[in-house]
Amino acid sequence: MRGAEREMEGGEEAWQWQMKEMVWSVAAIAISCTVLIIWQKLWLKPQRIRSVLHKQGITGPTGSFLLGNLSEIQKIQSQISNLSSSSIPDQWVHSLFPFLHQWRKQYGPIFLYSTGNKQHLYVGDPGLLKELNLTRSLDLGRPSYLSKALKPMLGYGIIRANGHNWSFQRNLIAPQFFISKIQNMVGFMQESTKEIMRKWERCITESGGKAAEIVIDDDLKALTADVICKACFGSSYAQGNQIFAKLAALQAALAKPNLLFGFANLRFLPTQENREIRRLEKEFEKLILNVIEDRKLENQRLVNENRKDLLQLMIDSAVDADLSGWGILKKLRRKRKTTKLIVDMCSNIYFAGSETTALSVTWTLILLAMHPHWQERLRSEILDTFSNMSPHSFQDTEKFRNLKQLTMVIQESLRLYSPGIITSREALEDIKIGEVVVPKGTNIWIFMLALHRDAEIWGEDADEFRPERFEGGVAEACKYPQAYLPFGFGSRICVGQNFALIEVKIMLSLLLSNFSFSISPNYRHCPCFKMLLMPKYGAPLIVTKL
Repeated sequence: MRGAEREMEGGEEAWQWQMKEMVWSVAAIAISCTVLIIWQKLWLKPQRIRSVLHKQGITGPTGSFLLGNLSEIQKIQSQISNLSSSSIPDQWVHSLFPFLHQWRKQYGPIFLYSTGNKQHLYVGDPGLLKELNLTRSLDLGRPSYLSKALKPMLGYGIIRANGHNWSFQRNLIAPQFFISKIQNMVGFMQESTKEIMRKWERCITESGGKAAEIVIDDDLKALTADVICKACFGSSYAQGNQIFAKLAALQAALAKPNLLFGFANLRFLPTQENREIRRLEKEFEKLILNVIEDRKLENQRLVNENRKDLLQLMIDSAVDADLSGWGILKKLRRKRKTTKLIVDMCSNIYFAGSETTALSVTWTLILLAMHPHWQERLRSEILDTFSNMSPHSFQDTEKFRNLKQLTMVIQESLRLYSPGIITSREALEDIKIGEVVVPKGTNIWIFMLALHRDAEIWGEDADEFRPERFEGGVAEACKYPQAYLPFGFGSRICVGQNFALIEVKIMLSLLLSNFSFSISPNYRHCPCFKMLLMPKYGAPLIVTKL
């Protein structure tokens, strides 16, 4: 009996020992797998990318194992932190990303650098830019790490989507911005601009004279927000102002250069900043969701049955695609509902459709205030083209072809102060661009503002405001037309480009035919980067009623 008990105890001890061995074995395997994954991500993958590019003659600054070139980037930035843009007016361009400027001079127009384990290929060579423009492969998309950083504001919308998800959204949205559709939106653009004009007239009247100092950038943001709300969502800015307020707050919270270039993104930590971002994200999404749900209720009640704005198109197409089995939405439903995709598309349109256009007009008016003789030339051309400025003046969009000088000024303004100053791509698979093989995981960066002011491309007057350079179009304005990228490049060029240009022309035509602009003594010329190129201290101008 006792022998049997001892035998049972021995068996139990053996079983416990086997279990401990199993637990340690599983732990050892898990630790080994984790180490291998980290080693592959932090060492093998970056080394492969650098090796492939080095063999093709592409070099750059040497980085450390874990930090890459972060230390050198911070050192270069600190050296110019006290640079005064007012004392050296043109140097602000290189002060935005001074390390890119320094490495461009040191390593040439194509070089490689790293931030942590992320490998970045800087492209400033016109020949390679031309090849990038011609590339239509879905294997070239938005950088995944950057998409994660911008997710609270843009979700999985067209700006940060890749592959078939991006293709689906572009095919859905693009037809809404064809010229034939834009003609139906001209009235909204004209109406919203006149609202701002009446506001400025009240400001001038209240000042007791013919002129007043007006900070134009906030008003222009309100104007373009009103247009995008009416044209694409069937609502006025009065309804959408909460959305844009939340959008601005999110943009301010996320607008950090360290996210842009791949510094550590510790969004998972419960810091006060991260909690604030999550709160704003939820509130922003809820506001857009309310707009969508309101529209669905209107559809059920058969209110405005014939309405076919962008919001209705997204709702109808998303549902149709889901039912017809087009494919992409059925795959996406496993991760999120169709409604969430519509919310994300709406957030992208709100952001891209208002902010960039407002900044384009802001910088153009600042430049015209600095060069009043161009104001006179444009005013004469506008009044000759639209002689009576009737309520239906802009319905004939063919007349915009006659605004050649206005087009030249807009192109020059976009060259010098393009709202989007950086554009990027990630090689989602190994891809050949021209003669360069770009390995999977490489992030391609183009500093558009540097290209737009490169003396080798535009001539010795590259930093000067000279709209006449565009008299023969972009092809004759510079040595390499492919280096002019105000709306991006390749298949991902801005889907709303035509909409934005017509909106800018209508706004400027109305404003210049009713007001003149001059620089206010309180204006400080200090462009800064906050996801877009903005006047750091606002844009106060002296606005005079004509």
